[in-house]
Amino acid sequence: MKLIIGLGNPGKEYADDRHNAGFLAVERLAERLGVRFNQKRARSLVAAAEVDGERVSLAKPQTYMNLSGEAVRRLLAELGVRPDDLLVVYDDVDLPLGTLRLRPRGGPGTHNGMRSIVQALGTEAFPRLRLGIGAPGEAQELRDYVLHPFQPAERALAQETLERAVEAMLTFIRHDVATAMNRYNR
Repeated sequence: MKLIIGLGNPGKEYADDRHNAGFLAVERLAERLGVRFNQKRARSLVAAAEVDGERVSLAKPQTYMNLSGEAVRRLLAELGVRPDDLLVVYDDVDLPLGTLRLRPRGGPGTHNGMRSIVQALGTEAFPRLRLGIGAPGEAQELRDYVLHPFQPAERALAQETLERAVEAMLTFIRHDVATAMNRYNR
């Protein structure tokens, strides 16, 4: 089984924020696969799917971003998924808008949700898909930037990035992280 977890903050007030890019990406994948987030497990909303005979769970932790590790640890245990069959999808201000970066492992960088996951799992050895959301301007606070929606001029590129993220996630499911990296890290 593969487990794909999108990071974000629960609640309608955060639904379209840049910081919810992980949620937006797994929601798009669920739409593509024709499944719904209709299960509540391990403090997460979960959708079950099958892709080419591979069982897949999609999850959106309902803890706030900074506490994502608790939900991820519990999901891995409940579903019996190994860290190398996990893919965490999240926003990254260190990448330009429109950029995708897949890695088989690595540190959390400046992302508090990833820091929580690494701490809860006790390892950095799990795949991740970073979605570039661009960086704030000099006069803008990081918190304000990530907790606001994309600007109208950015929306088309943000939507295209989410579509490529869906393809990258499907490649991870059907093949592996190395194949997905070769196709989508540009």
